[in-house]
Amino acid sequence: IRGYKPNTEPHPLQIKKAVKLLLNAERPMILAGGGVNLSNASPELLQIAELLMMPVTTTFMGKSCFPETHPLSMGNIGMHGTQLANKMILEADVLLAVGTRFQDRSTGTLDDFCPDAKIIHIDIDAAEIGKNVDVDVPIVADAKLTLKLIQQQLVHKIKKREDTLWFNRVKEVKEKFLSEMDLGKGDLTSPKLLKELRKLLPEKAIIATEVGQNQMWAALHFQTIKPRTFISSGGLGTMGFGFPAAIGAKVACPSCPVVDIAGDGSFRMTEQELGTSVTEDIPVVVVVLNNSMLGMVAQWQRLFYKRRYSGVKLGSVPDFVKLAQAYGAEGVRVGSLNEFADAMKKALKTEVTTVIDVPISPEDDVFPMVPPGKGLKDTIAGM
Repeated sequence: IRGYKPNTEPHPLQIKKAVKLLLNAERPMILAGGGVNLSNASPELLQIAELLMMPVTTTFMGKSCFPETHPLSMGNIGMHGTQLANKMILEADVLLAVGTRFQDRSTGTLDDFCPDAKIIHIDIDAAEIGKNVDVDVPIVADAKLTLKLIQQQLVHKIKKREDTLWFNRVKEVKEKFLSEMDLGKGDLTSPKLLKELRKLLPEKAIIATEVGQNQMWAALHFQTIKPRTFISSGGLGTMGFGFPAAIGAKVACPSCPVVDIAGDGSFRMTEQELGTSVTEDIPVVVVVLNNSMLGMVAQWQRLFYKRRYSGVKLGSVPDFVKLAQAYGAEGVRVGSLNEFADAMKKALKTEVTTVIDVPISPEDDVFPMVPPGKGLKDTIAGM
């Protein structure tokens, strides 16, 4: 049976059209999806962004394809994207979308998505072009090769921009939102913990996540720097994904620290793989954000169903410290940010898997949030 070979080379005419749009844009922006990671196109993406001073936002699956410490980074877009990204993409006049499906968790309602923007869409799958969003310059090709060709034409037509009115506008809004960011009350909250974790890990460290609130908190508050260092189940949203993914990442990259950001509900789906990690000598760190709830479902029931909770309360079982120890792993429970930092430092030096149990409030919600059935313009910071 003859296999399918996708087209990888872009049409030269489409490259010219894309370059012309980008050169004439006053408010250009990049939306980078998982296809950038899959094609290893991060270097080319960075070159174009810096050449034109184009702010960059990523889809959830595109996280880590662009360094989030970079001045041009706006973080993730979408239902639990940053307020900055959700606001500024609506002001763009040209959008360079690379390796993204424009799925609803990224765009919100399509009628309100990028109303004034000309859209250049690069994707290796022709079925994705024009499926959800009408585009002005469709390019069916490999992301890395296409971006390289665009960059080569741009450098012959323009010098690297050092400053633009658009960049200054984005910078001003970014500073405003960062100053207003709510990291939660008390010493030990998930956002504060994740920011502390970033300080403790090297740039090459790999983060895996489970599915639920833990996943969205990680996307919002753990800044990725190197490509392909954030592994999560975005399409199917498979609970229990993170721990086996972390084990696999450690096998592939044994010299890299690997941390699974977990929720208690999701971790319970594959907690038995502690046996695999111990018997096969695959040491990873599991950080359990333990609210004794199926947190994301509880959040929706709290916000949109008048606190009519159903099937979300998990109680205080199992004891994750004793569970880890029963499998021959290390287990520790922490009650402050300092205790977490100490436990993490020790775990990174330990040659066996460590489970760090972090009790958090069951009332903590993930914000920002786009309510269901709404657009990016309806992003709320809290309720």
